[in-house]
Amino acid sequence: MTIDSKDMLNSILSSISRIDYVRPGDIPNIDLYMDQVTTFMEEQLCSSKRRDDDKVLTKTMINNYAKNNLLPPPTKKKYSKEHILVMIFIYYFKNILSIKDIETMLNPITEKYFGKTEDFSMTSIYEEICQLEKSRIEPLQKDVAKSYHSAMNCFPDVPQEERDYLQFFAFICSLSFDVYVKKQIIEKLLDQLPQENEKKKK
Repeated sequence: MTIDSKDMLNSILSSISRIDYVRPGDIPNIDLYMDQVTTFMEEQLCSSKRRDDDKVLTKTMINNYAKNNLLPPPTKKKYSKEHILVMIFIYYFKNILSIKDIETMLNPITEKYFGKTEDFSMTSIYEEICQLEKSRIEPLQKDVAKSYHSAMNCFPDVPQEERDYLQFFAFICSLSFDVYVKKQIIEKLLDQLPQENEKKKK
């Protein structure tokens, strides 16, 4: 199996550099019905889909989020800008975390800041988080490139026709290990939240 690893790396680094986020100013200031919400999310996040026929958000998903306490209930079947911000967070979290973990993480935020009219709101939190994540793009590119070059030095004694795929496999394993470790850290952090909440109650 022949893999053009240089083109593969360039493509990955280029895709990382294009990572963007839904800007709060692009979200309508009027409340939306469910169909309008799914259309908006599809338009805004379509570039993050793996396949063209993947769905960013469906009515069933929204109903499940509300049923599992991830999303505050709509007002007269309409969803506010803040609802959409919460759904964007859920969209990214659901790829790596369980519904229960997302609920554990988001509930303190929505309980305190959702629907508030003060200066510091869900929009403020979202904007701050997006800026933090944008600042991580360049270090992330360097980290991915480092993982790539380390993988390309693996299996030096294996014949070339076998080495290409084994190095490709090593690169994926290296990236997967990063995801695995970070997921473990996130879960351990979230496991502390109920304990801290119980201590506060006492």
